[in-house]
Amino acid sequence: MSRKILVVGAGQSGLQLALGLQTQGYEVTLMSNRTADEIRSGRVMSTQCMFHTALQHERDLQLNFWESQAPRIEGLGVSVAAPGSHDPGPTQRAIDWVGRLDGFAQSVDQRVKMAGWMETFAQRGGQLVIHGAAVSDLDYFSRTYDLVLVSAGKGELVSMFGRDAEKSPYAEPQRALAVAYVHGLGPRPEHPDMEAVRCNLVPGVGELFVMPTLTTSGRGDILFWEGVPGGPVDAFKGVKDPSEHLALTLELMEKFTPWEYARATKVELTDANGTLAGRYAPTVRNPIGRLPGGGAVLGVADVVVANDPITGQGSNSASKCAASYLSSIVEHGDKPFDEEWMQSAFDRYWDTARHVTKWTNTMLQAPPEHVLNLIGAGMQLQPVADRFANGFNDPSDFENFFYEPEKTGAYLGSLTGA
Repeated sequence: MSRKILVVGAGQSGLQLALGLQTQGYEVTLMSNRTADEIRSGRVMSTQCMFHTALQHERDLQLNFWESQAPRIEGLGVSVAAPGSHDPGPTQRAIDWVGRLDGFAQSVDQRVKMAGWMETFAQRGGQLVIHGAAVSDLDYFSRTYDLVLVSAGKGELVSMFGRDAEKSPYAEPQRALAVAYVHGLGPRPEHPDMEAVRCNLVPGVGELFVMPTLTTSGRGDILFWEGVPGGPVDAFKGVKDPSEHLALTLELMEKFTPWEYARATKVELTDANGTLAGRYAPTVRNPIGRLPGGGAVLGVADVVVANDPITGQGSNSASKCAASYLSSIVEHGDKPFDEEWMQSAFDRYWDTARHVTKWTNTMLQAPPEHVLNLIGAGMQLQPVADRFANGFNDPSDFENFFYEPEKTGAYLGSLTGA
């Protein structure tokens, strides 16, 4: 008898997990609060640049449907604005380099991917239920399914999972987020033939990320501001009109990152739903949600580990969580999915996720001197730029050279022979 599993929430992790379980012969029900068409024609949901390991999890399940269409991102660049340079006069870059990725990265608009995956799940015989689930629904379902997985990262369901204060240093949002999907962005003159994600750091103000993407209308780029709360880039609250959102994005680029603005003078929004703004506090939660009727459900990806997008890890973490949980489920055989198993499945995922959380929470703070030295060294030492860039794929490597001044010094010394 095949085991029955319910997945609530149809994002990167929920869909990847549902499709993965389907290939393993489980009887899977997927619950989404929107249809594929509603997702496709709706508002952009994220910035989702996925690096090699996360993309490989999709390939393993043969879900890489857009790989030939999406831009191949082969580099990751960092620019740091010189202190005080944006007030007044032209902004200078104190640091500017691009690192080469060992395996290419890609960004596929989640409207394209989630809609496509949802249709695939249904075509492959999966039970798709369009319904916004409440806690009371899960109370009933927990008795009729062998396992209930909650991957809907917003709304009422998240409140079932208590905040883990020990793993969550921030009680408030650390950045105000504003995203615009555009057509018409020119190349960076420093590497006109290489697609790269560009990370622009403006100390005390925030960060601007620029990334090539595949969206509903073809090739595009994402302009993504992360503003320090209360600072000049924290300016999107109450901006409802998409064209006003884009104008504000460009105005802030002209002021704080004119080198990026220079290639953005002819951009236009990809579509009327191509903007998004908001903020949330980075939070790690307890993985087990307990229901009023005594049942238990397991939280997935963003539900249990929600990091700030400053390190671009959300969709990568979702993919890695889905892959980890899939292994834990399959290896468990026909034994009951009790709370002990749920905790062990989360602990296995946390073993990789903890590196993401540590790195992300570090990047939200003003960088200490040794980190500035390290990032600065990327201009003279290409191996530093490359290693930092590849840390986006495997954040555990930052333990070896990033957090402690001694390790940073030893690493830089090994390269310069000092």
